[in-house]
Amino acid sequence: MLAKLSTLLPSACALCGEHGRQVLCAACHGRFLSARQQRCVQCALPVPESAAQARCGACLKEAPSFDHTVAACNYAAPLDQLVLNLKFGHQLALAPVFSLMLRDAILEQRSIPLPDMLAMVPLGKRRLAERGFNQALEIAKPLAGHLGIPLMPQLLNRGRETAQQSGLHPDDRHKNVRHAFMLAPDALDSVKGRHIGIVDDVMTTGTTLNEIAGMLKRFGAAKVSNYVFARTLPH
Repeated sequence: MLAKLSTLLPSACALCGEHGRQVLCAACHGRFLSARQQRCVQCALPVPESAAQARCGACLKEAPSFDHTVAACNYAAPLDQLVLNLKFGHQLALAPVFSLMLRDAILEQRSIPLPDMLAMVPLGKRRLAERGFNQALEIAKPLAGHLGIPLMPQLLNRGRETAQQSGLHPDDRHKNVRHAFMLAPDALDSVKGRHIGIVDDVMTTGTTLNEIAGMLKRFGAAKVSNYVFARTLPH
């Protein structure tokens, strides 16, 4: 699969620039993506290998609305540059690469059941028009095929435009996305009692995903799991 993607990207590793037939050379894949960290099953922040609990202290103290989070990697150099290249550099051919890495991370979590359907974090109409694509949807489309799970791209809508979360103080992020997401009117019956998977490129504080999960559960979703390519570490 990665070899096929090399026809869509320059014939060089996206990280080190080494010429070859792979989007990511074997050396970079082994160095940055082969090792798996022990993560909190709920928020995907790294926890010590010796941790007695599957959840971190923060999730035990105040559980978020979502039930699980799977991340393929940490949002840190040099992989963070790949995310920026996709989102702001319009390198859409990176999205299937992210999808493959995320698929592997999901399938390794044998204790977490696969969801009944996938959706993605929606963009506002203005930002979608400016960017021309939703990077979360570009990751979700091949991921749904890899997992054999139906994708419902119209399941969620943004009811209003919101500021970019990354530019806000943590205290302001909750206000920014509060009641910002809506369930499609014709999808009310489809989420009741179901396990919904939400795809995004990066999970920073989890505020956006928590807002979405809370909304889905108010409409009767039984479980909500997040599937993100990269997880931002606490500063």
